[in-house]
Order: sequence, then C-alpha cells, then structure tokens
Amino acid sequence: MTAIDLNSDLGESYGAWAMGDDEAMLSIVSSANVACGFHAGDPVGILKTVKAAAERGVSIGAHVSYPDRVGFGRRDMDVTSAELTADVIYQIGALKGVATAAGVTVGYVKPHGALYNRIAHDPKQGQAVIDGIKAIDPDLVMMGLAGSPILDLARASGLKVVAEAFADRAYTPSGALVSRREAGAVLHDTALIARRMLQLAHEGTIEAIDGSTIKIEAHSICVHGDSPGAVAIAREIRQAFEKDGITVQSFLNR
Repeated sequence: MTAIDLNSDLGESYGAWAMGDDEAMLSIVSSANVACGFHAGDPVGILKTVKAAAERGVSIGAHVSYPDRVGFGRRDMDVTSAELTADVIYQIGALKGVATAAGVTVGYVKPHGALYNRIAHDPKQGQAVIDGIKAIDPDLVMMGLAGSPILDLARASGLKVVAEAFADRAYTPSGALVSRREAGAVLHDTALIARRMLQLAHEGTIEAIDGSTIKIEAHSICVHGDSPGAVAIAREIRQAFEKDGITVQSFLNR
C-alpha cells in the first residue's frame, strides 16, 4: 500500500464542554468525521471545525449517530427504519448546509458509535442508514468496518464504500471491535499502535486481543479524537507511514 487515509472523529465539543483537539488533529489527518449534533457538537463548534478542515484541505464526512447526547451515541437503540432514515437525512443535511457556508462539500458518511457497531451486522438498521444516504445524496461514500456485511449491503444498494480499521481499538479474533466495556479495548501505546498500523498497511493483517493474527483489508484508519493522547497517536502513525514511504491521503482524492 503506497497511500492510506487517516481519519478522526471531530467537531464533538458542546457549549462549554470541550472534546478533543480539532486544530491539532486537522494538521495530521486527511479526513474529518464531523459530528452532526445528535451525539455531540453544537452549530458554532461544527462550523469552526468544518472551516478549519477546509483551510487544511482535509476531506469532510458526516458522522451520523443515534439521537443520544447523554450517552455520546454509544448506547444501542431500537429505532424504526423510518426514524433512522429520517435521522440520517436530517444530520447529513445539516452538515451539508454548514459545509456550503464554509465553501466546501461533504464527501462521505461514517456512522458513529453504537450505530456504527449495530449496522455492521444488522441489515435492517443498515439498510435504513443506506436509504437515508441515498435519499439525500447517492454520490456520498459510506465508511464502514472492514470485513463487515454492511459494506456488501451498501455496494449492493449502489453506494460507493470505504473499509475502515481502527488504530486505537483492539479486535476480536472474528474481526469485530472489542467492546469498550472490556479491559484492553482501547489502546494507548503510541509506538505499538504505529507498528500495528504499519503491519496493516503492508500485510493486511493485525493482531487480535487473543494474540491470533486476523486479516483486515482497509483503506482508511481511524484515531478517535476523544481518546487520551489522540493527537500523539495520530502523529506517531503519520510519521511512521511517511518514514516508510506511505502517503497519508484522503480516499476521496485518489
């Protein structure tokens, strides 16, 4: 792999509550998953993040979520297909409006948190999200968990997709993310994380939490903006890639 996308979840501050360091992350990543107000983010902060991304040439994606600010979008919800489709349309529409005001466009959609994990293997909710994306802009790319059925479902529905891996998360032997409720689910060692991502880029494999090796084909890597040491993790990965001759570049620019 000679080029790979590095993305982060941004625009998640709300009022007096600060989340992450968007300015620093935007100097490192190539794609920004911007909150749309349902799990985090307020209009002023979202606009500020989009403008900052535009100034740096960072691609912008809609980080759509369940309506769950209190739980930061990390609580599973049983919602009807009609509700979920409408929620997705609403969130993308809001971010598209902000992006237009900043003179840029939204290029992709990445579901957040519990919604991301649910639709990875739930075709009913997955199709509802896909229907929402197609209803507002069928040219948008859908980002999803590498190796999960949602990517095939989105392709079959006519959407372009990009498979994603997570730098700061542990994997189960089946290729799923280890639940945040379990010990070791979130990784913090920057050097270890960078080595894991180099292995992923070169070999298409990663070590699961039980020590086994699993195959993952991904063209975008996420560093969660709210993780402790997120900026240091992202910087270490980018430096490791560049030292190894791998370009950090948005998948939308290839």
